[in-house]
Amino acid sequence: MTTPTLNLVGAGRVGQTLANLWHQRGTYSIQDVLTTRPESAQKACTAIGAGTAVNNIQAMRPADVWMIAVPDAQIATAALQMQQSLGSGTVNSSNTARPPPVAFHCSGALAAEQLAPLAEIGWHTASAHCILSFASVPSAVAQFAGTPCALEGNADACNHLRTAFTAIRAQCFEVASAHKVLYHAAAVFATNFLPVLQNVAEDAWRATGVPPALIVQLRATLLANATANIIHQGPAGALTGPAARGDLAAIVHQAQVVSAWNPGAGAAYTALSQLALGLKNHQTPPTQPDLKGLLNVTVAAPQPNQNRHKT
Repeated sequence: MTTPTLNLVGAGRVGQTLANLWHQRGTYSIQDVLTTRPESAQKACTAIGAGTAVNNIQAMRPADVWMIAVPDAQIATAALQMQQSLGSGTVNSSNTARPPPVAFHCSGALAAEQLAPLAEIGWHTASAHCILSFASVPSAVAQFAGTPCALEGNADACNHLRTAFTAIRAQCFEVASAHKVLYHAAAVFATNFLPVLQNVAEDAWRATGVPPALIVQLRATLLANATANIIHQGPAGALTGPAARGDLAAIVHQAQVVSAWNPGAGAAYTALSQLALGLKNHQTPPTQPDLKGLLNVTVAAPQPNQNRHKT
């Protein structure tokens, strides 16, 4: 049986990782790769280990599968350009017994509806989002096995992609189109906010005179311990601090101090403490108490320790 062909429109870390894995596994024959610049397309082909760099959509050959791995804001435009440039041409123009092409994008928040121009000319369209941090192509390739992958869109497209992603050891599941934004927001909560919160913590430590070397040590130990506790005990079991104790007075006082130091961080502290209390009480979302209603006293924030570098 002939190996299906795959074209890439856009080839950042996600596109390169998936194409590399499929190439290694023999799932697809990697064909044409298009990016914003010829040199970046060639670099992508090198990272993938296969493929031909092209300069424009018109130069791309017909393929069984098209992966649209461009930034979210460019997906709809890419689909329209593909429709206008490729029309109804398919790999099966001379063999109507073969199915129409599958086109999918890799956005977590956007639905397959972004590819409507291609669906209009008979292509099967879907979205496929892998819940993995694609920090670099080598690390993502090494870590990919077991990665959950959300599929959404046309049933035939999803069935095809399920087979392809399973071949590279992804764990596929389906998500409804109406739930894509909430689904992706959950991934943001789980991963993207952790660096932000850690940065706020380190800024606050620096403001109170904690030595830089100890901040690095705290980063390593506290994050490692918190992650281990969440993995083994679940979020509720891993909860510590004033919310876990139900100490409202401490929460309110700390929120006031943090707000005086950094209003944005104070708002985050209040909102997260509200959610933490709900977690403690097994309420989602929490209904009591209203922390914002209790924050009516202004207190002085700790000032940076101007003498901490003096000997």
